[in-house]
Amino acid sequence: MLDILKHFETKYGTLKKKGLRIEGLSMIDPKRKKHAIMVSKPFMFDNRQLPKTYEGIDIKSKIEGVLPKEFAINKDAVKKEYVWAPIKFEKYVDRCAEDIKKQFGNPDMTRQEMLDALAFGSFEDHKKKSLQLMAEGKIPPFKMN
Repeated sequence: MLDILKHFETKYGTLKKKGLRIEGLSMIDPKRKKHAIMVSKPFMFDNRQLPKTYEGIDIKSKIEGVLPKEFAINKDAVKKEYVWAPIKFEKYVDRCAEDIKKQFGNPDMTRQEMLDALAFGSFEDHKKKSLQLMAEGKIPPFKMN
């Protein structure tokens, strides 16, 4: 198991320059003895560069640092909000496209590429999953536009 972590660190260690921090292995399901590789990263990180799994082990990531204003949550609000609602990514990309292109070093990035990079690797997959979770009542309802 530690060999897999070492291989992961070797293969993706260059992403540390972009803010990735590899925290190590963690037991996420003791009953099934399921582990995950834990990482943290800044919000402005190209998630397409990081796999969802590596050699059969899930990659679990958390975001460190300050979130853009589109993702701010009013903690005192009676009605809870879904921090990762797809519309929030769209509003952020529409407002900060030039900054995003500069941060990722790609002046030719399309809106869809920016959304994919920020929304966990695939904006459309994130949108579908969010809608499904909302329909199941697992996350608070959100507006689509």
